[in-house]
Amino acid sequence: MRDYDEVTAFLGEWGPFQRLIFFLLSASIIPNGFNGMSAVFLTATPEHRCRVPDAANLSSAWRNHSVPLRMQDGREVPHNCRRYRLAAIANFSALGLEPGRDVDLEQLEQESCLDGWEFSQDVYLSTIVTEVGTSSLLGLGPGLINPLLLLQWNLVCEDDWKAPLTVSLFFGGVLVGSFISGQLSDRFGRKNVLFVTMAMQTGFSFLQIFSKNFEMFSVLFVLVGMGQISNYVAAFVLGTEILGKSVRIIFSTLGVCIFYAIGYMMLPLFAYFIRDWRMLLLALTLPGLLCAALWWFIPESPRWLISQGRFKEAEVIIHRAAKINGIVAPSAIFEPSELQDLSSQEQQSHSILDLLRTRNIRVVTIMSIILWMTIAVGYFGLSLDTPNLHGDVYLNCFLSAVVEVPAYVLAWLLLQHLPRRYSMATALFLGGSVLLFVQLVPPDLYYLSTVLVMVGKFGVTAAFSMVYVYTAELYPTVVRNMGVGVSSMASRLGSILSPYFIYLGAYDRFLPYILMGSLTILTAILTLFLPESFGMPLPDTIDQMLRVKGIKYRQTPSHTRMLKDGEESPTVLKSTAF
Repeated sequence: MRDYDEVTAFLGEWGPFQRLIFFLLSASIIPNGFNGMSAVFLTATPEHRCRVPDAANLSSAWRNHSVPLRMQDGREVPHNCRRYRLAAIANFSALGLEPGRDVDLEQLEQESCLDGWEFSQDVYLSTIVTEVGTSSLLGLGPGLINPLLLLQWNLVCEDDWKAPLTVSLFFGGVLVGSFISGQLSDRFGRKNVLFVTMAMQTGFSFLQIFSKNFEMFSVLFVLVGMGQISNYVAAFVLGTEILGKSVRIIFSTLGVCIFYAIGYMMLPLFAYFIRDWRMLLLALTLPGLLCAALWWFIPESPRWLISQGRFKEAEVIIHRAAKINGIVAPSAIFEPSELQDLSSQEQQSHSILDLLRTRNIRVVTIMSIILWMTIAVGYFGLSLDTPNLHGDVYLNCFLSAVVEVPAYVLAWLLLQHLPRRYSMATALFLGGSVLLFVQLVPPDLYYLSTVLVMVGKFGVTAAFSMVYVYTAELYPTVVRNMGVGVSSMASRLGSILSPYFIYLGAYDRFLPYILMGSLTILTAILTLFLPESFGMPLPDTIDQMLRVKGIKYRQTPSHTRMLKDGEESPTVLKSTAF
């Protein structure tokens, strides 16, 4: 019996139909790029200081000295979260005393920002951190809390943990979406899930514009995250099932990744010209509406239709593809009896516990979880950290997106020609070591610090692109999907943790780089103990798995038979399309 690839071989590999599907599905990923990283600007924290009400009876000298100074990066700056007790300095002002001359400021009692904050608008007009209600604030006198402050989000000082929490909740939605997206597309079809989840991402992003409070924004952000990963997975699966083997490799390793990076590059361009967070979110939402037009050009997966017994619908799509390619298709492309019905074949069932069955697969699973989690922390941490770099925040974000393109190309070339272990370890060593060097750069050479961070992002991105293929090659066929799924779940957990790595920069500017650099280098060393899969046949059973370095094993009878009989599959995986 012929399989699907043999049945549809007459279509060719790279005709007009395949090119259309390749570029339309890749283009559908573009909104994921700027929506996925939109938190860089939506949740940014501008420079801020305690607000002193206009009604406070202070002289100009005392108003200018109402906020204490603190040291930051070797210079004195106004404190973000403290001010001198307003009643005390108002009394000094009324007595005609001068700050610094008649009154020792270091001895003055301080208080929190009871009247809110003043935010700089040099970089952002507004973000969710600075969001205020529609009513104007009214000064109620020294030391009194303005009840209209309840209309403000003010995610600073005691509430500064809420901004990174928002990002973590988004990635929590991504985690949930990654669980359900595969099941939904298996049940309802790739195309239906693709467009429903694109609508979900666009629709809930639009609703975020009308958020009344932090809680409403965060709940909607979770739903946006669920839609974002689900349409990404659906587009990825749809492309790998429609396209032929050779094109599938390029689509899965370059197509979706580079178009994601293009969307990421568009984000700082939008944000540069639109500096109000609600208007920015509206601008990022509108391109998603254009994707609705793709419904009439992107077909359902014929493979999925066949798996559902809908052979006539699959034939219609294949006939249309042949017409677009200028090829005369057979009148009857296939009969149901000709296709391999995999579901009818008796297969041994496997569970997630099989990932821990033997010592070898247990070690591979643990090492894969650590590898994926560390790479995700590095990738998303460096992506979210661009507002904290010296220089223009918009240019830094653009550069962070641009470096991904050569990283994806390099990863694809390495996958084609060089061993996996050394390629992964080299990329991780590069990324981790340059991050550790950031703390050694003199303050006046801040451009060098930015260059080092971008090189670190390059190395981590290349490793992220390669780890999908490497992990899939390490696991045997019987548990490959589960193995990659568990590893992918670990990366989602890493992305949830990444905002708080950046949050540590509020206490020490170099601490996030030290932690991410150290973890990345340790993971690079760990990678060298994994088995090499380049040029090796894919294992089909757990006994056929390649062995982790440095661990002694007893050879099982089934493994001995496999070595004697040479039963390995000749397939070598070079893409994530498994």
